[in-house]
Amino acid sequence: MRWKRARRSDNVVDARGRSAGGTRFGGAKGLSLGGIAAVVVIGLLMGQDPLQILGQLAGQATQTSSLDQQRNAPPAANDEQAEFVRAILGDTEDTWREIFQSAKRQYRDPTLVLFRDGVDSACGFASSAVGPFYCPGDQRVYLDMAFFRELEQRFGAAGDFAQAYVIAHEVGHHVQTLLGVSAKVNAARQRGETMEGDNGLLVRQELQADCLAGIWAHHAQRRLDWLDAGDLEEALNAANAIGDDRLQQQTRGRVVPDSFTHGSSAQRVHWFKLGFEQGQVSRCDTFQVARL
Repeated sequence: MRWKRARRSDNVVDARGRSAGGTRFGGAKGLSLGGIAAVVVIGLLMGQDPLQILGQLAGQATQTSSLDQQRNAPPAANDEQAEFVRAILGDTEDTWREIFQSAKRQYRDPTLVLFRDGVDSACGFASSAVGPFYCPGDQRVYLDMAFFRELEQRFGAAGDFAQAYVIAHEVGHHVQTLLGVSAKVNAARQRGETMEGDNGLLVRQELQADCLAGIWAHHAQRRLDWLDAGDLEEALNAANAIGDDRLQQQTRGRVVPDSFTHGSSAQRVHWFKLGFEQGQVSRCDTFQVARL
């Protein structure tokens, strides 16, 4: 895959150097006049110098600012793996901006956060064990790149385009958020509708994200001509490797369709391939078809 042809996104944040769940401090810089007065009174009552307390709080504020800057820092320029992520995200931005514009809508770019081991998001704390995920609460994609190694070693799905498919799938969830699909699924959940199972809404939502990833791949290839022989098979192999039936067989020794949340291997391959071949969002309405 000749991914270096793609434009690099500026929406990748490198939080790998920041420990997840760390203490967050509030400092004197964030105190109101009333807060400062309270610190002065408390300091006098405790026999401490109020100026010293305020100075300590100011130092903590500086530490907070440093942590926030680290949290929002871009990846290092010489990090080729992060450059790859920026290239894929950048091309998803170009693709979906074009598609949304043709529908007279505006596409809002998501932010992609690189993390290590665990991360805090608007959806709560998540460890690397959950894999890459999208949080609609802050419209961010979260990725521990160790997952790519697991994809290759545990699931036998190696290759650049397999990794690109993973990113594009999560961006597909962002597209669903912008189109209102995610809100409808959440409303159905609150009404008590069936979510899990091989015909459930969660499976339909995930398969649509696979189809949307295929649409991105279709337009990216047409624009950049960047796929080499075997690249498409890499993505299809990745989709096949992380189907619910295959994962359940590996972990439980049996397949339980009633507990599916992402779709079977065959379904995931079918919907990604459909998006890649057709390139039209209208072909990705997994919520209207009787048979997935």
